[in-house]
Amino acid sequence: MPGYDAFLLVSFGGPEGPDEVIPFLENVTRGRGVPRQRLEQVAEHYYRFGGVSPINQQCRDLLAAAEKEFAASGVDLPVYWGNRNWRPMLADTMAAMAADGRQHAVAFVTSAYSSYSSCRQYSGDIEQARAQAGPGAPRVDKLRPYFNHPGFIEPVADAARAAAQALPAADGFDLLFTAHSIPEAMAASSGPAGWAYPTQLTEASRLVAERVAGARSWRLAYQSRSGPPSVPWLGPDVTDCLAELAAAGSTGVVLVPVGFISDHMEVVYDLDVEAAEVAERLGLPLARAATPGTDARFVAMMTELIRERLGEVTPRALGDLGPTLNTCQNGCCGAGAARTRP
Repeated sequence: MPGYDAFLLVSFGGPEGPDEVIPFLENVTRGRGVPRQRLEQVAEHYYRFGGVSPINQQCRDLLAAAEKEFAASGVDLPVYWGNRNWRPMLADTMAAMAADGRQHAVAFVTSAYSSYSSCRQYSGDIEQARAQAGPGAPRVDKLRPYFNHPGFIEPVADAARAAAQALPAADGFDLLFTAHSIPEAMAASSGPAGWAYPTQLTEASRLVAERVAGARSWRLAYQSRSGPPSVPWLGPDVTDCLAELAAAGSTGVVLVPVGFISDHMEVVYDLDVEAAEVAERLGLPLARAATPGTDARFVAMMTELIRERLGEVTPRALGDLGPTLNTCQNGCCGAGAARTRP
């Protein structure tokens, strides 16, 4: 394929055993002054699942699916995978790409949205990894955010419809969309003008909701807030919304993690454990929709975004916002308030 000689999957990373949990969390929070006690509290979330985050295996599955999709679609690109925070580390992957003689890679990031932590920080980490690999490191073009691409929206909508079937009432349920909260200052500077992180999430939620018959309402909530209480973060919290829906007489809720493309700890713990426990106490039937993962339409979207970047296909997007830009504008996705995850 002219222009590119490698495909790079870039993700967050996660531990794959109890001994890796604390070192992973230390790596995530390095230089941010997070107390050891807080790390140990978050570590318990991982220990509940054997110290293993599902994100790495999901990346392996996605990479395997991408290889099959590329072969079927005539995309002749070897695939690589690097994480920001745990093995395989992005810097090591970049060094391997340089050793293999790769010169120009296209990167797909496991985040559909624009914000500092879900877009620009990934670009910065890629550049840092290139610098560590030295002058032989390949150039890397990051593919655009895809929150309103049909290859993302349609699998999420199908998952929401499937989850609704697990509720006692076939209709009259409520849709509750969730995404990872970020500081309000960070959200205000996310994305190009008029494309802030909350705007993108609201649009994606709307696009999914209009494809799910039987829902009486939908709303967007946030989860996994971290950092000092003095720093304002996006809300409302998902558990507060569950309480409000129960008080309003909801017959059931479909929880849709629209902010995530695959399961990881913020999904399997914050939603499947914490939110589920709140719903049970409230007597509120709850079903969680699956993330896109390796849905064939989502995987095919990766190929389409590559061809789009090469100018071979017209960019596609659902709704009113249109496709996002392939290149970042100056000043978009600023850090705002310092992130203190976890």
